[in-house]
Amino acid sequence: MSLNDIQLPPIVLHQLYKYSLIDLNCGQAPGEKNTSKLFSTLGNNQRLICILVESNETLHLPDDQLSFLLGILAACNLTMEDVAILNVKKNQAVTYKTVTKELKPEKLILFGVTPAQIALPLDFPYYQVQQYNNQVYLTAPELSDFHDNKTEKTKLWNCLKQIFAI
Repeated sequence: MSLNDIQLPPIVLHQLYKYSLIDLNCGQAPGEKNTSKLFSTLGNNQRLICILVESNETLHLPDDQLSFLLGILAACNLTMEDVAILNVKKNQAVTYKTVTKELKPEKLILFGVTPAQIALPLDFPYYQVQQYNNQVYLTAPELSDFHDNKTEKTKLWNCLKQIFAI
């Protein structure tokens, strides 16, 4: 496959080209914006939903896992505009306190990330919706574990229906 045959999903194109070449309404160029963000995230976090993942392969998620996650979001009536995807392997100092301070999430979904990895002072099993610090937490296996596993998908869906009142 050559580079000319690669087709990117629309959401990826939107993330890559979200700024115009010329912004007449702004005093500074998009490249000159304040880069004080502590984390590199994918998505705009408009509904204050943070999805924590763990991937050594890519900055955020491999394509197959991102496609599966986009399907989950669509089933929950969410888009990439509504969430922030944070890869704990590619960002330093990821704790529940730093995530709360930086992203201000109301809901956190951890795929393959344990509560201990983000220094959460409590531990709970997969698929248990947990309230803490005025936030809702859900832990689940890595996104790659859901491939062709209907039982795991059903467990996840039941929790997501509870969290998002679907």
